[in-house]
Amino acid sequence: MAQNTQGDQMPALPRLGGRRSSYRERVADALRAALIAGELRPGEVYSAPSLAARFGVSATPVREAMLDLAKEGLVDTVPNKGFRVTAVSDRQLDEYTHIRALVEIPTVVDLARTADRVSLEALRPAAREIVTAAVAGDLIAYVEADTRFHLGLLALAGNSHLVEVVADLRKRSRLYGLTALVEAGRLLASAEEHLELLDALLERDEKAVHTIMTRHLGHVRSLWAATD
Repeated sequence: MAQNTQGDQMPALPRLGGRRSSYRERVADALRAALIAGELRPGEVYSAPSLAARFGVSATPVREAMLDLAKEGLVDTVPNKGFRVTAVSDRQLDEYTHIRALVEIPTVVDLARTADRVSLEALRPAAREIVTAAVAGDLIAYVEADTRFHLGLLALAGNSHLVEVVADLRKRSRLYGLTALVEAGRLLASAEEHLELLDALLERDEKAVHTIMTRHLGHVRSLWAATD
């Protein structure tokens, strides 16, 4: 497995959401997760060969994946050098988190009434993967499992456009404080909130779901996006 320091090799490339995907898409998913987790830092220029060496893959899929990320506005192309990670301001992070709260909290609360138990239980493996990644300090695996869990949960509302909006907001967010949470031994508590949320949904406890979701999204800005 990968370590959570910048200089170590990145993890193997998992498949997000259990969907079939090309190797290029899997590389892009892993790069995106590394960027969100702060493994790739804003303002720094990364060449495709150097990233390929860190991921243990060839340079071609990395270069193609970075071009995909450039189209998403997550990196800028630097001629003859590579790709520069775009910076995200505190105001942008606040705005992203605000929109997510407006969309996700009421949607997930409604699921306490509408989602069937089988569909909710199907998300438990992803929730457990988040906990496992937190214990291992594997930030990229953490972000990927977290994405899979939350987008899968929102998908139960039956609104694909809502899922796309939240997916885009998640891509643009940065969780620079994750490393500090690992070092302080606090990431596990945040990870376990996913299991707590699932249990509240299964118990049809709308008040508890609202409380957990509000607390959980609050971490995105107050803890995870910290830069110091």
